[in-house]
Amino acid sequence: MHRRRLLQGAALTATAALVPASVRSVAGTRAAVADHPMALWAPAHAANYTVPAHPSERRVDRIVIHVAQQMFTPTIGIFRNPAKRVSAHYVVRSGDGHVAQCVRERDVAWHAGNWDVNTRSIGIEHEGWVDRPEYFTDVMYRRSALLTADICARHGIPRDRAHIIGHHEVPGSDHTDPGVLWDWERYLRLVNLS
Repeated sequence: MHRRRLLQGAALTATAALVPASVRSVAGTRAAVADHPMALWAPAHAANYTVPAHPSERRVDRIVIHVAQQMFTPTIGIFRNPAKRVSAHYVVRSGDGHVAQCVRERDVAWHAGNWDVNTRSIGIEHEGWVDRPEYFTDVMYRRSALLTADICARHGIPRDRAHIIGHHEVPGSDHTDPGVLWDWERYLRLVNLS
């Protein structure tokens, strides 16, 4: 077990070294804090999420897919701004599939616009715009699907459309993301292959 941890740590260190300096300055290098092994920690401001009174009692039963309507770095900046009152657990970059974690999974990110859904879901933002399919790259789909599969495995979430939903499917939502150009069939196939 000790050897495996050393190898995992070495792999994370090597991965962090491959991340451009501009990203490291945004995401940090405290990878050990992240819940997903390939995510770099980029913490949201504490005013933008809720720490449950009893984190061990938090039960997650779905994942909400978002498209940020923004670039990667400014999205993280929004989550770091205490005046914005919004966050997501993860942000996935379009060009290389880099994953940043902004809120621990045990905490409640303010991403869905519905408190009940927030309290029982993990939110994943994706760099880009709903009407610009060039942001929905192969590497983004693959890395996001790997992240989603990992979350499903750790939380016992079925890998289907009833449990992996779009922001537009949240009750009471006025959002359209991830939009009609998001390839749900492809995404779920990748999630189930991961």
